Amino acid sequence: MSYVVGLIAVLAFAVLSPALQLMARAFAWSLSSVMLLAIAAVVSHGFGVMLGMLVVPQFQYWDAASIFGFCVMAYVFAFGAVFKSVSLDILLGLVDRPEGSAPLVEILEGQVPDLFEGRIRTLMDGSLVEQTGAHFAPTAAGRNMAGRIGRLRQTFGIGDTGLYDFSD
Repeated sequence: MSYVVGLIAVLAFAVLSPALQLMARAFAWSLSSVMLLAIAAVVSHGFGVMLGMLVVPQFQYWDAASIFGFCVMAYVFAFGAVFKSVSLDILLGLVDRPEGSAPLVEILEGQVPDLFEGRIRTLMDGSLVEQTGAHFAPTAAGRNMAGRIGRLRQTFGIGDTGLYDFSD
């Protein structure tokens, strides 16, 4: 029965997450989408634990938590894959065109600058990058973040490869 409680908490998360994302857009909340996912996870997990303690006589927390954790992580990975994917934005832009195709120069000039302007705005909003005239430079916080990410990449053996780098 504890597994069922974990699944109920997953359903709560699956309802609460998009609801929070929609509310954030409707009410112009300044919370990031990732923060909203974290809030939804904490609230729905808390709901699941309380439900389990009140309804299941021999509630097994780790049984419920394992189901909840696995499903929420799958949701977060799927969310991340479609949230800010440059490749997906380009693909969707091509699919939305009446002719279903576009020359590379049109994609580069029309779509890519908007994507990268959005990314640089995110870095600036996070105080990781600052603009000086026509140049951008990392702030002290940006340099610290880059150092931490570099160490994480090294720890996990990621290096400078991209997601689609299948070279020998």
